[in-house]
Amino acid sequence: MGRLFGTDGVRGVANADLTAELALGLSVAAAHVLAEAGTFEGHRATAVVGRDPRASGEFLEAAVVAGLASAGVDVLRVGVLPTPAVAYLTGALGADIGVMLSASHNAMPDNGVKFFARGGHKLADELEDRIETVYEQHRTGAPWNRPTGAGVGRVTDYTEGFDRYVAHLIGVLPNRLDGLKVVLDEAHGAAARVSPEAFARAGAEVVTIGAEPDGLNINDSCGSTHMALLRAAVVEHGADLGIAHDGDADRCLAVDASGEEVDGDQILAVLAVAMREAGQLRKDTVVGTVMSNLGFKTAMEREGIHLVQTAVGDRYVLESMKAEGFALGGEQSGHVIVLDHATTGDGTLTGLMLAARVAATGRTLADLAGVMRRLPQVLVNVPDVDKSRVDTSPEVAAAVAEAERGLGTTGRVLLRKSGTEPLVRVMVEAADIEQARAVAGQLADVVKSALG
Repeated sequence: MGRLFGTDGVRGVANADLTAELALGLSVAAAHVLAEAGTFEGHRATAVVGRDPRASGEFLEAAVVAGLASAGVDVLRVGVLPTPAVAYLTGALGADIGVMLSASHNAMPDNGVKFFARGGHKLADELEDRIETVYEQHRTGAPWNRPTGAGVGRVTDYTEGFDRYVAHLIGVLPNRLDGLKVVLDEAHGAAARVSPEAFARAGAEVVTIGAEPDGLNINDSCGSTHMALLRAAVVEHGADLGIAHDGDADRCLAVDASGEEVDGDQILAVLAVAMREAGQLRKDTVVGTVMSNLGFKTAMEREGIHLVQTAVGDRYVLESMKAEGFALGGEQSGHVIVLDHATTGDGTLTGLMLAARVAATGRTLADLAGVMRRLPQVLVNVPDVDKSRVDTSPEVAAAVAEAERGLGTTGRVLLRKSGTEPLVRVMVEAADIEQARAVAGQLADVVKSALG
């Protein structure tokens, strides 16, 4: 059996790859594994279960709730809320497990199951591996030890989750947003109610788009993966800025008043400077990934802020932050983690903090984002190659060295093996887009020739 858990839970086409039986079995296995690990010791276990508005989330939620309750876990069903809300409530309510049903920015036919441990933190790899093992053992015949009578879990709708999460968001803001006009693109997703409510309570004038989920339209030509509608809406409404989320609202991208996109690196740069000024940027350090734009690194050096870079993936950013005690980290894609207030990327919190910086300084978002100059970045995927040889091929090494000499200090080259496909990703940054395209194309040709 291939590994079920990816970098962000278990995902697949709902009712094909991700079935009700799989969701139920994984939930029972998770309950047993966490019980074995001592998580439930001395008390009756509780779980928080939430979902995004995908149609398939309805039957998958029912399966997860049934699985947990059949394993003796009491369930607080919070309904449609963002992933970071489920993580927050898992910690705030002292629950032993959190479960979120979402495929984030993926198209509607997909769905996913993501587990959180006590405190609202992602499960460690070894626990995910153990859940897979236990699930497979019981799927192939070993019977579960099932409680009966009063031992079965009880299921309760926790309707206070919405207000409790919004109050948390408002409570951690450094200042109000009075006087700001903000357009919010909710991707017809999990934050369609939460995000407009939070911005409005914080004092902003709010215009919403993509905030009418019907179970089928999540991420459909809107949200952080399709920014055109938001760019147009910000200009049309004369707004100060726009905020875009993905389906489960753990991401945030932005648009300035002129309709220009502000990516995750720029948002991180703005927040890093703000937190450093407030004395909240521990060790004057921000965490990014190897895909962080070179302009971000240059800007942080100029501001006296140290940049730590990890492998691509918000879980690796979070691991570095927790291990070293850093307060801020994130990815170019808009996953931003403010560890003092969230255990995972929180798109609504990120958008609120960005807007709060605009309100506090009286500066435009374009001016604030100008702290860094984003260098043109070109990414070329080279398919059907032997990716295992990318680090040992002398032809590839020579081509990379030549490219780096040509770029000098104004650009860089990064070759990455795909984690799931037989392809190599060639990323080139340069002072201008034409140079980046030319160098990326040349390197892609060498990779195809040498490794094909």
